[in-house]
Amino acid sequence: MDPMVWDALVIGGGPAGSAAATVLAKAGRRTLVLEREHFPRFHIGESLLPYNRRLFEELGVLSKLEAAGFPKKHGAQFHLGNGSKGTAFVFREGRFTRESEAFQVERAVFDDILLRHAESEGASVREGWTVEKFAESADGVVVVATSDEGARQEFRARWLIDGSGRGNVTGNQEGIRVMHPKHRKIAIFGHFQGVHVDPGTQGGDTVIVRLENRWFWLIPISATKVSVGLVMEAAEYAAAKRPAAEIFFEVVKASAPVRARLEKAMLVGPVQTTSDFSYFNRSLVSTRVLRAGDAAGFMDPIFSAGVYLAMFSGKLAAEATLAADASPAQRFTLLEAYERRVQRSMRFYWRMVEEFYTTPFMELFLEPRPRFNLPAAVNAFLAGDLEAGWTLRWRLWLFFRLVRLQARWPLVPRIHFD
Repeated sequence: MDPMVWDALVIGGGPAGSAAATVLAKAGRRTLVLEREHFPRFHIGESLLPYNRRLFEELGVLSKLEAAGFPKKHGAQFHLGNGSKGTAFVFREGRFTRESEAFQVERAVFDDILLRHAESEGASVREGWTVEKFAESADGVVVVATSDEGARQEFRARWLIDGSGRGNVTGNQEGIRVMHPKHRKIAIFGHFQGVHVDPGTQGGDTVIVRLENRWFWLIPISATKVSVGLVMEAAEYAAAKRPAAEIFFEVVKASAPVRARLEKAMLVGPVQTTSDFSYFNRSLVSTRVLRAGDAAGFMDPIFSAGVYLAMFSGKLAAEATLAADASPAQRFTLLEAYERRVQRSMRFYWRMVEEFYTTPFMELFLEPRPRFNLPAAVNAFLAGDLEAGWTLRWRLWLFFRLVRLQARWPLVPRIHFD
């Protein structure tokens, strides 16, 4: 066999690409990962979901992650920016939640562990290689990539899994990315030491603070370090024409809960920005290509679903190629099934993100009532239970109907952001 003909090429060594490469390598497939950066490298998106644990176990990487000593996340808190109201979701208290604990991670360390694990399972990894273009046929794909030393090379494989993140390599080449008409935001963030965290197990919580048209995250990523970020409209940021750090600290001062937690904090490293434009690709599959993670679609990170959806879809993409190899006549059916399953999971979170920015949603969300076990259904959703079936779906449907009613008649007290 030509040594440059692979069973599968994977673009990107992040969570989606690493998960896909691990599954393929464990199945004995000759797999090559092309990653444009050199790991470890900085990345944002540090809060995981409890249902990630099942994926870690299946991939065989859980023990390595536990040994890394990442903080444990037992729940998530949501507060209004004026400090008038808040609520907490504790995963172990959810009636439908079968996983009760997650990690908070420093992504440079976390992603490196995942990629090295894929390598240890037999995947070949080339870092510093940027994919420029691809072409596919009924039998396989050809990828052209350039190393950071200037070498240009063609790579051939029977399958291509695009885990290129927001670089969206194949989706951009095919012109199928659709930007969300409203969610065009920017995140301003930094790492801090000395941030006040809650005592006990709540000290590992993700804390979300909602202002009228902005929100903060606070995520403990080590024993001493907390990631703090502000998400705001990109247009508002551009119109301000001021340094990002200046805007960030001005909004901190305007929010009592965030101001109190950062009162004695010290910034470690620079304040950074990243675009937070939500989008999706019209198609997640083609003849020999499957898109996973942010290369399938990206959404506002309010509910910390990014890493989970990336690994979930990366694993499913790899399994779809294995199934298609085993049953060639069913290839298109299997690829379509992959697409439907991932799109259904993404829609699950898109709906919640859409509603998060409405006041009626926040009014109900911050004052959960136990009737019909609706808070328990939301708890399971926040933990990452994407496939619980009708047990959760009808409750979430009812919750959204109540949000519509709340917009017209106050089922719970109104809230104010000022």
